[in-house]
Amino acid sequence: MDFAMPESTQQLLDELDAFIESTIKPMEQEDDNVRFFDHRREDSRTDWDRDGLPNAEWEALLRRMRVAADEAGFFRYQLPERFGGKNGSNLEMAIVREHLARKGLGLHNDLQNESSIVGNLVTVLMMEKYGSEAQQAEWIPKMLEGTARIGFGLTEPLHGSDATWMETTAVRDGDEWVINGEKYWNTGLHHATHDYIFARTSGEPGDGRGITCFITPTDAAGFSVEEFMWTFNMPTDHAHVKLNEVRVHNDDILGEEGLGLQTAQMFVHENRIRQAASSLGAGLHCIDTAVDYANQRTTFGKRLSTNQAIQFPLADLAAEAEMLRALIHKTAWQLDAGIDHMEITDKVAMCNYRANRFCCNAADQAMQTCGGQGYNRAMPFEHIYRHHRRYRITEGSDEIQMRKVAGKLFGYTGRAKG
Repeated sequence: MDFAMPESTQQLLDELDAFIESTIKPMEQEDDNVRFFDHRREDSRTDWDRDGLPNAEWEALLRRMRVAADEAGFFRYQLPERFGGKNGSNLEMAIVREHLARKGLGLHNDLQNESSIVGNLVTVLMMEKYGSEAQQAEWIPKMLEGTARIGFGLTEPLHGSDATWMETTAVRDGDEWVINGEKYWNTGLHHATHDYIFARTSGEPGDGRGITCFITPTDAAGFSVEEFMWTFNMPTDHAHVKLNEVRVHNDDILGEEGLGLQTAQMFVHENRIRQAASSLGAGLHCIDTAVDYANQRTTFGKRLSTNQAIQFPLADLAAEAEMLRALIHKTAWQLDAGIDHMEITDKVAMCNYRANRFCCNAADQAMQTCGGQGYNRAMPFEHIYRHHRRYRITEGSDEIQMRKVAGKLFGYTGRAKG
């Protein structure tokens, strides 16, 4: 075992830092773009006249960032070379995600909508792994150009944690499938051109097999967005979708018919390990900021940081961070070594729910350490808490992920769902 940072990875971090200073920060500062990262003016991201959807100027700035990062060779880093990437490994992505998140919020990295100079292109990876050659040739260039944006429609109003009971169905009609049902928390639907819609095509409720993933046009007849749900963090782009007799061609199935949950699991596993790394970095940013404040703040004639009541909670979190990093790096390395993600699904779950919980605890403790100033929106803690708090639900709640761990531990993995 060698725990030293590979020279090539350190070089990548250095190049990213230089790119942020030379290109991204000037872009962030011009034309008052910094308002989108000023915690006191964060609602500038939200278009209240369009029912809380993302502000058009905000999203245009994010597009500028992505184009610049793509031209610099960073945005597609994790993708295969044939799609303009650099074959970035899971371990490298974990290291990069932690590094960028530890810098704090900015145009370089803002996890409210997975925006980053190194893209987390999970829907593209789904297409790369499960799409046919024809689908890859058609969709991946469009997805990377932004002319095609594909959402992920798995969760339903009555079925979140266990997708095997989903009520959305698809029935074969010649060369087409007719889809009926509803989806909830369908993110990005305000600008999505298509949606990965998961529907039961065979089997019985509760069966893992028999669910199929369809590449569904959002402008298809019968496809409608009923509302965008407002959340703890704004703006909102989380849609409630209804599908009424929506027709999709058989050629637009992603992966194999009836094995759609395989593609869904790939999506959540790729997301979970990277979310874990980002939560680790964001939590460390909270600790770093709180430590700096405590070292500078004077109370009762001495530095605040000399008090054990201030030291010990942050020291405990720092210890947890070190253990989390070791597990995240090991798990990412195992994925890179070719171990099937379902074989280590419990380890991925451990990384994710513990790192997300760590970040929320670090933000809360940093706020407490800094007292009234910590509660002040000029400091980043409440922003980080709100955005990372959702991760304890979205890619599988803490409880579902603990269930995965317990299923492996007690030998129920074959029967455990979620």
